[in-house]
Amino acid sequence: MSAPRCRRLEGKVAVVTASTAGIGLGIVRRLAQEGARVVVSSRKAATVEETVAALRREGLEVAGTACHVGDKAALQRLIQFTLDTYGKIDILVSNAAVNPAAGPILSMEDSAIQKIVDINIVSAVLLAKLAVPHMPSGGSIVFVSSYTAFNPSPPIAMYAVSKTALLGLTKALAEELGPQQGIRVNCLAPGIVPTKFASALVASLELEELNKSRTLLGRLGTPGDMAAAVAFLASEDAAYITGEALVVAGGMQSRL
Repeated sequence: MSAPRCRRLEGKVAVVTASTAGIGLGIVRRLAQEGARVVVSSRKAATVEETVAALRREGLEVAGTACHVGDKAALQRLIQFTLDTYGKIDILVSNAAVNPAAGPILSMEDSAIQKIVDINIVSAVLLAKLAVPHMPSGGSIVFVSSYTAFNPSPPIAMYAVSKTALLGLTKALAEELGPQQGIRVNCLAPGIVPTKFASALVASLELEELNKSRTLLGRLGTPGDMAAAVAFLASEDAAYITGEALVVAGGMQSRL
């Protein structure tokens, strides 16, 4: 996808978690291309440094810091780093997620269930809780969910259930933050994007073709497709949209 010509996010500051690869990296690149100053984060400091350096070579305004979203102190440091570096937060994108195990929910190890809940749900709540006091009216929060949130099914049903929770979190926070603070809260529900995280879904040519056939456009998604949707939701073009989940899945069945 070529660089966008629009600059809808000039003067804005964005924070994106899990953003050194895949969908997260695509989101950082798009937001920065549209004029935002963006904070990159992921667990490994070296990876963050490499990503920041690469994006700066593209002429983009980014900074970065390591952050393990399962550690509340690390989340606090991420928010403080953003404030120290850019002075404010206009856009928050909660993208971090894990799927440590597959199979029936009731057969899954307790530790795997707890990890899914902690990283995919609890960290999103805590991140918003820490960021919102520093966000102005007109700010935007985007939670990254999944098309599977609308129909959790094996073998990743527990992961999908955690993404269903983000749909509810989006609705709840939109109602809490909109009337009094003017902050919009929305949710991106990606379809299949063949990143490292989703590599099992394209592990063979046959499986990849099967998943392509489930779309109406005959192809799988790209990080750029997801990033374009996030940039829209974060921009003034979506000024009258809050509490919504935008499915970007090439027409894959998710809901009526």
